[in-house]
Order: sequence, then structure tokens, then C-alpha cells
Amino acid sequence: MTRGRTLVMAFLVAAYTLNFIDRQIVGILAEPIKLDLELSDAELGWMGGTAFALFYTALAIPLAMLADRRDRSWIITIGLGLWSLATAACGIAQNFWQLFAARMSVGIGEAAGVAPAYSLISDLYPREQRARALAIFSLGIPLGGALGVWFGGLVAASVDWRFAFVAIGLIGILFAPIFKIAVRDPGHCYDRAAPPPVLTVFRTIAARPSFWLLGFGAGIASLVGYGLAFWVPSYLARSFGLALADRSLIFGAIFLVGGAAGIWLGGLFGDRYGAKGPGGYALVPAAAFAVTLPFYLLAFSTHSLLAAALLLLIPTALGLTWLGPVVTAVTRLVPPEMRATAAALFLFINNLIGLGAGSTVIGAISDALAGRYGDESLRYSAMTVSGLYVLAALLMAFAAARLSRDTHDLSL
Repeated sequence: MTRGRTLVMAFLVAAYTLNFIDRQIVGILAEPIKLDLELSDAELGWMGGTAFALFYTALAIPLAMLADRRDRSWIITIGLGLWSLATAACGIAQNFWQLFAARMSVGIGEAAGVAPAYSLISDLYPREQRARALAIFSLGIPLGGALGVWFGGLVAASVDWRFAFVAIGLIGILFAPIFKIAVRDPGHCYDRAAPPPVLTVFRTIAARPSFWLLGFGAGIASLVGYGLAFWVPSYLARSFGLALADRSLIFGAIFLVGGAAGIWLGGLFGDRYGAKGPGGYALVPAAAFAVTLPFYLLAFSTHSLLAAALLLLIPTALGLTWLGPVVTAVTRLVPPEMRATAAALFLFINNLIGLGAGSTVIGAISDALAGRYGDESLRYSAMTVSGLYVLAALLMAFAAARLSRDTHDLSL
């Protein structure tokens, strides 16, 4: 069982890595896309986040319901093929609306990737190992983010931005059948006639105040995190004059080292403090978010490239500590047969706020400040939005106080 689940986890991480390559590559390519298609920062933000989030959030719930009933490996495989094909289509877009439609299509495919994987992992690993297991899966975020930045930046610098989209899309299309051969769904851990309908799951989880606190806390943190992940490469170009290849290498390293450290430590401390009581799962991100803001303010205040790069490592790590602990807490708010749907409901809130608004809000503020600050407007926009981490920390602290009463069954 241990060997089999290790193989499944390896392929799930690989699929999630491709998921985030396709999601993150657009950030490093934002500046060449802007020049080629003559877009504003606000349009870049809409294309980078909102377009993706529209269908990603809407379809995640019905696909998660399907995952509570059907073979999860098939659902992930089909999604992988669709989002890879849509990524390749981004490379042939000729205007804003074509690129917007292609990014929406990426969201359609990726909606099938995360909640079914959460459900699969929750069935494969016991409760006391679940935060670390979900953290390992979530390493696909920094791995995919870094590879997307490196691959996209270096390929675009050598060829062009269109080829980068097409090439990475084709890699995903070729990987999809290999994933299906390697990953077999072990079956759901419950023996029930049929999982309950979504309204039943919603009523069950909506009655738990900690769900809303976790969802909005993570969503607000994701608004800043996803937004900055999209805009930091452009910030490095405008405020420090870095060429495309240079900023891809620097930001890719920041995302990989900081993100991997934060996600792993979040899972480690989540299991440690969660074992003492369910509230521990929320205390870990609450503490991390509380100290994220000052580091972002220092990073965006400095005019030293070296200082900025080193300072950005810390809040990048702190801002991703929530993944393992919070997802574990959410899956423990409901019975096992509701896990995938509950995770999708959580992701709906998180991604609607984070993916849907992050890059758009930062871009809109940057456009509003451009008349006064010019190319430095992005610096001040990022500093402004980083202040939301204070609210995210408070919501997580309130969730910690409530989780003990809301958790479904400590043995699950």
C-alpha cells in the first residue's frame, strides 16, 4: 500500500506541477504579451486571473461531486488533457478576447484537477499524516510556478511568447495518457449507496462557522499571493530594468525555494499542532500571515535588487503555509463521502477571491497610480494590497477558536 500510494502521489504532484506551469507561465510572459497585443495593466489582470477563475470556480463543484461518485483518475486525466490543449491555444491568440477565451478554457480543464486529488489523498493517507500528504501534493505549486517562470521566460527570450505556450501545452497532452496508466483510483473509503447531493453537503458545511472563516481567510491571502505571483516579474522589469531571462531566473528561484519551504513547513507544523486539537490547523497560517505583511513592505520598499530578492523569499514562504493545514481542516468538517465536494466549495471561495480578483485588483490600482508614479506604480500597488494579510490572519485566528466544535469526527 505504501509503495502504491507513493507512486500515485508522485503522479499527482507531476499533474499539479503541470497545472501550475500552465497557470503561472502567463505571469512571466505578461510584459511581452502586453507589448505584442497592446494591453493595459487592467486587461493583463483580467486575462491573467479573472478569465481563468470564471470557469475554474464554477465547474469545480459539479466535478467534485462527480469525484465523490466516480473514478477520480479519469476525471483528473480528462482535465489534464483539456487544460493542456487550452494552454497551447493561448499561443495562437491574436487579440485580448481570444487570449481571454483561451485562459477561460484553461480554467475549465484545471477545475477537474484539485478537488478530486484532495479526495484521493484523503482516502490514501490516515488522519495523522494528512496535512503533510496534502503539503507534498501542494509542492506542485512552487515546482510548477518556478518551472513555468523559467520555461516561459527562457523560451520567450529565445523564440517568442507564443511558442512557450504551445510547447508546454503539448507536453501536458502527451503526459495525460501516461498519468491514466499509472494512477488507479483505489476506491472511496466509505461504503455507502450514494454520496449526498451538493445541497446537503453545502448545508452541512455551511452550518460550521469555521468553514467560512477558513474560506475567506485563505481567499484573502490568495488574493495577495496569486496577484503578486502574476505581477512580481513585471515589477522586476519596471522597477529594476531586468531583462526577461534574468527576471525569470530570479523570480523562479524565489517561488521555488520560498514556496516549497513554506508549504512543507505548513504541513509539518499543521500535523504537529493539529494533533493537539483541530484549532492547530488554523493557528499555523494565522501566525504566518501575521508576519507576512512587514516583509512584503520591506521587499517592495527597497531599491536594491539583491535585498528585494532575499526579502521576497520570506513572505513567499509564509503566504503558502496554509495549504496543507487548512485543506486538512476543511476535509475534517464533513464525513468522508462529502470530502471532494466540501473541498470544491472551499476552493470556490478561495479561488473566486484569490484567482478572480488578485491580478485584476493589483493591475487596476497600478493603472490608477501610473499618472503619479509612472513605472513605479506597480511597486505601490503591491504594497497597498499586501495589507490584506492582516485581515487574513485575523480570520484564521477566529477559525482556530471555532474548529474544535465544528470538526466532524476526530477519528476520520
